[in-house]
Amino acid sequence: MSQQGRSDAPEDTPKDDPWQAFSQIVAGVLLYGGLGWLADRWLDTSYLVAVGIVIGAGLSLYMVLKRFGHHAPPTFPEK
Repeated sequence: MSQQGRSDAPEDTPKDDPWQAFSQIVAGVLLYGGLGWLADRWLDTSYLVAVGIVIGAGLSLYMVLKRFGHHAPPTFPEK
């Protein structure tokens, strides 16, 4: 007997996980901010943390848009 109310079609499952995009952005900011902090300590400056955070945010947003921003064109059934 078939179950009419339940569909295992791929359209019912989410294609991309928003938490993965969020964690990728946070990881980029933390990684490059941490590298900027280390460079600040090493070079005795005070601005490389901000530069690292901005670069990390920019690169991680680029990676998220590259990964999740592509949408396939809609397909229409043939008549």
